[in-house]
Amino acid sequence: MTTTEERVEPEREIGRARTRKEDQRLITGRTRWTDNIVLPGMQHLAMVRSPFAHARITGIDTSAAKEAPGVVAVLTGQDVKDLQGSMACAWPITEDQKAPDHPAIAVDRVAFAGEIVAVVVARSAAMARDAAELVDVDYEELPAVLDLKKAVRDDVLAHPDLGTNTSAVWTYDSVEAGTGSSVEDAIAAARADGVVIEREYRQQRLIPAFMEPRSVVCDPTGDQIIIWSATQVPHFVRIFTALVLGIPESKVRVIAPDVGGGFGGKLQHTPEEVVTVLAARHTGKPCKYTETRSESLLAAHHGRDQWQKLTLSATKEGKVTGLKVELLADMGAYLGLVTSGIPILGAFMFNAIYKFPAYHFRCTNLFTNKTWTDAYRGAGRPEATFAIERLMDELAAELGVDPLEVRERNWITHDEFPFKTVAGMTYDSGNYEAATARARELFDYDGLRREQQERRDRKDPVQLGIGVSTFTEMCGLAPSRVLGALRYAAGGWEHASIRMLPTGKVEVVTGTSPHGQGHETVWSQIIADRLGVPFEDIEVLHGDTQIANRGLDTYGSRSLVVGGQALVLAADKVVEKGKPVAAHLLECSVDDIEFSNGTFSVRGTDKGKTMAEVVWEAFTCHDLPDGVEPTLDADATYDPVDFSFPHGTHLCATEVDTETGQVRMRKYVCVDDIGNIMNPLIVEGQVHGGLVQGIAQALWEEAVFDEQGTLVTGSFVDYTLPTAADTISFVTDNTTSPSSTNDLGAKGVGEAGCIASTPAVVNAIVDALRPLGINDVRMPCTPERVWTAIQSAGASAGGEVSGGAQPHFDEDAPNQDSPEPGAAGAGQKGADQ
Repeated sequence: MTTTEERVEPEREIGRARTRKEDQRLITGRTRWTDNIVLPGMQHLAMVRSPFAHARITGIDTSAAKEAPGVVAVLTGQDVKDLQGSMACAWPITEDQKAPDHPAIAVDRVAFAGEIVAVVVARSAAMARDAAELVDVDYEELPAVLDLKKAVRDDVLAHPDLGTNTSAVWTYDSVEAGTGSSVEDAIAAARADGVVIEREYRQQRLIPAFMEPRSVVCDPTGDQIIIWSATQVPHFVRIFTALVLGIPESKVRVIAPDVGGGFGGKLQHTPEEVVTVLAARHTGKPCKYTETRSESLLAAHHGRDQWQKLTLSATKEGKVTGLKVELLADMGAYLGLVTSGIPILGAFMFNAIYKFPAYHFRCTNLFTNKTWTDAYRGAGRPEATFAIERLMDELAAELGVDPLEVRERNWITHDEFPFKTVAGMTYDSGNYEAATARARELFDYDGLRREQQERRDRKDPVQLGIGVSTFTEMCGLAPSRVLGALRYAAGGWEHASIRMLPTGKVEVVTGTSPHGQGHETVWSQIIADRLGVPFEDIEVLHGDTQIANRGLDTYGSRSLVVGGQALVLAADKVVEKGKPVAAHLLECSVDDIEFSNGTFSVRGTDKGKTMAEVVWEAFTCHDLPDGVEPTLDADATYDPVDFSFPHGTHLCATEVDTETGQVRMRKYVCVDDIGNIMNPLIVEGQVHGGLVQGIAQALWEEAVFDEQGTLVTGSFVDYTLPTAADTISFVTDNTTSPSSTNDLGAKGVGEAGCIASTPAVVNAIVDALRPLGINDVRMPCTPERVWTAIQSAGASAGGEVSGGAQPHFDEDAPNQDSPEPGAAGAGQKGADQ
């Protein structure tokens, strides 16, 4: 049939605030989580974990556990030492990086409290847990290194066989890179005739605390080993399971069903996945392991954990001239897939939105006898943003000018894009002026500043603080050549396939693996517009390495800007494959065929065929011309040309009770520029979630170990996650500077809120307390720490605080992770300790 009636332009899907099509099954529980999977004859695992941070294993008695009801097997590291290999690190950042062997089950030594020393296999999870209590392990406790500033001295070694606690030292210098001048010269000049700001900040250790604990099921009974895992990275799990265990990759299938959150914490190939495969192969039956919440907090990898020493130089007029960054980064006991690379991701973002002429970065990665660290939402960029935004506030205070004014004097203006930074990045687009102006308007910045002054004048015990955070980040981890230059083992490409079904429906296969981001909805919106098929007729498939056979998964805000672009390229191929079929049906030249809004038409006429008609013709293949392939299916792999660089301005007002230390958020406004927006409703959700995580770092969350290396925040009683009642309603908005690195013009949004909000909140707290002589409060800014800072400042002469001390990594300081009140920073003195 030839379509001749007048065609109505369909409403565009991109930009619509559609509710997520996947939410119905998620909210009602009509879905498949890993722990829901039940297989015939399935057995259950319980891990026996070390209570010591560092110890030699001198003996393991498993006899009582083996006799316990329902127990099938008990495996120790000695039992599987020739089978289990060593867990992999995919990012050796330097040629001489040191890394200890990391068996999934410890063989003769444990390096952190929570390390697996044995696994019990039983007919039920309860039986396995009961029997695990009967495994008797003898330990010889060894000295443990738990503090970064002591680790760098090598007096106590986390891994004695390595001979040092230093895993790697990585540097970037603008002179060597050819991107700027000497930072030492800039600092020296500023000391002579300018301003030098020197500070030391603590990025505390955090725990991802995803909603669904990690869970894995392995079925070894078929020709392939099938692994279901609550993971962000099914393709990585497949590759590294094959490499670590010596199994042909073609014999491993990994499925990530619906996954209840990750935040980077499931960007991993875990010992628990390896142990489950080993147990399944040993018994010949399906095995399941689901961690308890306590195990998750203890042994799933942690994030952040840095000491930052920073020096910023500027002219007397407040123009920045140089930035020097020195980091101590805690790897924990082992290197995960990307552990060592997380701090250096921040290396490219410390300069942020500012025009620094000179820059030097040096990071020392150190081992300690604590849970290993790896990616946590933002992965290196929040740490960098926190440091530079705190410094810019300190510069403003030193100069006696408004914090927004200092930023405006130094940021890249909208007419300077594209702009190559001192860290070697090329920012393609942005408009910091527009985002800041809009945020300032929504916030009533001037009105709140007036109120702040009134409170100060009347010496109100509850002071008002205003915090500023202007940020940018690099998203869409890529391109592959850059990652290769950084010694990363994988590429940055992404793959997508489109299957045009005979009935007019569409299956989209994506190599990205969602865990709450709404890919099924947004991918359907993109394809609905690109191919002109109804949103409801599109099915998005993902997370199964047998279906999505190629992919690099989800992390680093890469899904849309990399995976979405792969989808666009595949859709364009579908159209091109459809043109000769349409030309045959319409009896015209292929060169005369145009495609728009789901219809192939003859240029200059009203003759056309719908996409569904063309797909059916290709399927029947009754009289297609020779050489025309009878399918419109297509796939594409996209390797990005560059990162994308979202940005924004976040403003926070806090009320700080100087008598109790209580902090209460009064108002929070953020205006983000994430390029073109695909679905505003999903963007809003991503921003809200990120804001709460970043605010939680500022106010509540911290993983704390005692002097023996025991995690004392091992439950949600002690590791304080915020609830909705602890936060406020946020005011959000967007400006738009489309990205030039992908056809969608998108930049990424998943990590923006988490990156920008932490310094906004801390800057607000410090701003409230600055008249008392306080220029820092160590995170999390609990009432106890805020109160201690106030008391310490009040005890100094006249409340004044010296501002000229040189920050240093004090190696003789007490355990800096101590929960004692004295750990709080107070003024320059607190910042230097």
